[in-house]
Amino acid sequence: MLSKNEHKLITSLQQKKYRIQHQLFVAEGVKVVNEFLNSNLQLHKLFCTEDYSHSISKYEPEIITDKELLKLSKLSTPNKVIAIFKIPVANAIKTEGLTVALDAINDPGNLGTIIRLCDWFGVSQLICSSDTVDCYNSKVVQATMGSLTRLSIIYTDLNTYLKNASSPIYGAVMDGKNVYNTDLEKNGILVMGNESQGISTEIEHLLSQKITIPKFSKNNTPESLNVATATAILLNEFRR
Repeated sequence: MLSKNEHKLITSLQQKKYRIQHQLFVAEGVKVVNEFLNSNLQLHKLFCTEDYSHSISKYEPEIITDKELLKLSKLSTPNKVIAIFKIPVANAIKTEGLTVALDAINDPGNLGTIIRLCDWFGVSQLICSSDTVDCYNSKVVQATMGSLTRLSIIYTDLNTYLKNASSPIYGAVMDGKNVYNTDLEKNGILVMGNESQGISTEIEHLLSQKITIPKFSKNNTPESLNVATATAILLNEFRR
């Protein structure tokens, strides 16, 4: 049986201010929770329906009913298990290797997909501007499908970080150099901008190289690529 305090805590963690206050976040669904359980993240509390309890019995889950799970879940189809994990302490920023930096990404789905892309392409560090959506937002957590556990994600003042960076800074802009004709350094920073505004003027002034994905269609639309799609194409070029 779920207590009122447990219900209140899980519900409150849907808001960033309470995630910060408690230093906790929520994950749900069999695949995502299993990924987190098998990572270095510290488990705070685990809840599951009785028919799934045998699969994770070593973690001593608290049994809840399907009805209780339905009330807690943010998924359209609740999936047997929901867990609370402690937010890890942020790592120190690394200066070597390929880093992706995000300038005010607002959409949780885009951030979740970019985290998965970084995991796929072996980018171990993601730098986020302070106004980028929280990576522990429940929609982001679900969209990462576990990749959140394998990346160092650091929120900081992006302007200050880039000013102090020693690696070349590449920025995805509409009027940049064709990425297919650009020599890309392995130790570099790739900056991706806001969904509607792109890279801010302040950040654009700090770029070493402006790059773009050329449009081959002769039609007037679409005007631009989705930021997650663009990130996938650019990371592929960095890894060629």
